Amino acid sequence: MILVGVVYLVVGLVFGAFARWSASNQMRVTWRLLAFLTSAIAFAIHISYEHFRLGNSPLITASHASMAVAIGAFALAVAANVHGQQVGSSHQHVLLFALVAWPVLTAVPAFAVALVAAAALALRRRGT
Repeated sequence: MILVGVVYLVVGLVFGAFARWSASNQMRVTWRLLAFLTSAIAFAIHISYEHFRLGNSPLITASHASMAVAIGAFALAVAANVHGQQVGSSHQHVLLFALVAWPVLTAVPAFAVALVAAAALALRRRGT
């Protein structure tokens, strides 16, 4: 979980830097979409690993996948707070709220998606 959470952090920071360095708005959007796609691939690989390699139930698989997402979101919120301190942001209270909000706002839908995906994989496995 922690390793995948770190992957989400690195993807967010690296692709965010590429987006920030982009000269055009179209390239910024492209870098952000690539970050989303890369994170989605990491999410799918994590679900597959939990299901096929570890043989976990759909509930455990969804729990682990969503906790990894929450770890990544929390780490990105920490990075945003550090950046806010460095640039002297006037929105420190919002950044502090992000430490709780980002993990919750990402983990809940990630749990639902992972649960459906893992359950579908389990049904498919039973059917063959």
